[in-house]
Amino acid sequence: MKQIERINRRKCLLTLLFSAAVVVCVIIGVVMNLTTLEDENFDHMGIETFYMFTVNSNILMGIAMFLTLPYTVDGLRNKYFRLPDWLVRLLFVATTALSLTFLVSLCILSPVKSFRLIFTGSRFFLHGLCPILAIAVFCFVLKDLRLSFASTFLSLIPVFLYAIIYYMLVAVLERWDDFYGFLTLIPRWISMSAFLPVTFGIATGLRILHNRSVDRYRKQARKLYLEAYGANNMRDVILHIAAIRSKQDTSGNIVIPYNLLRTLLNSGENEAEFEEYCVLYMKECLKHELYQE
Repeated sequence: MKQIERINRRKCLLTLLFSAAVVVCVIIGVVMNLTTLEDENFDHMGIETFYMFTVNSNILMGIAMFLTLPYTVDGLRNKYFRLPDWLVRLLFVATTALSLTFLVSLCILSPVKSFRLIFTGSRFFLHGLCPILAIAVFCFVLKDLRLSFASTFLSLIPVFLYAIIYYMLVAVLERWDDFYGFLTLIPRWISMSAFLPVTFGIATGLRILHNRSVDRYRKQARKLYLEAYGANNMRDVILHIAAIRSKQDTSGNIVIPYNLLRTLLNSGENEAEFEEYCVLYMKECLKHELYQE
């Protein structure tokens, strides 16, 4: 059990460090843009920095990472760390948006304005460091939720909304200049038809890497629990956990450890086995005198 606790603590600490680093980097980058009123290479500084998808996607990631901090602190205190499903999905959406920012900066903006210009100053944080940290923590540190194929479509929402706003204000209302060059440097039909598929491809790649990390963690956790309880199969492990938690409980309420049981499964897709685990856990708890009438 100590080895399981060490793995959980390491995951919690890494999430805390990465999340705090991303939050700090986002704040530094955005503040630098806000306090730089004029830049000979970039027109949109000061309050106009919020026009850019780069800044908005970084802010979204900063908010998502900030929301993880209370869970990491609680995880260190309780020796059990897990993020809620909605927050993992929010991190997925934000990481996809930030990955798109990184690729556009690297592959489109750098050849036009030079690599040095795109990745120095505030842009070092917003174009480079934050995306890299976000990708690293989402794909290799967070191991709480196995994302479904349908979740991939959530990642399209920020890009879709920004594309509509950008096109309306640049091409229709002519309130913004085409500062990204998507409507003037390249044919409009290319930019309008390519970004959602590209974003979907990025999200798919992130989801695959993330799910592989989740699967490895669950396989390792299952093995460690079997070894820790000296059980021959997972049913015995469930019975042991239910018996121990029933003795420790003083509330009189049966709480099924959904996240723990999900982790113990070999595959997150095996719903029948998961339901069996839940029923088995509840029946074992009912044997304890605390729940007897």
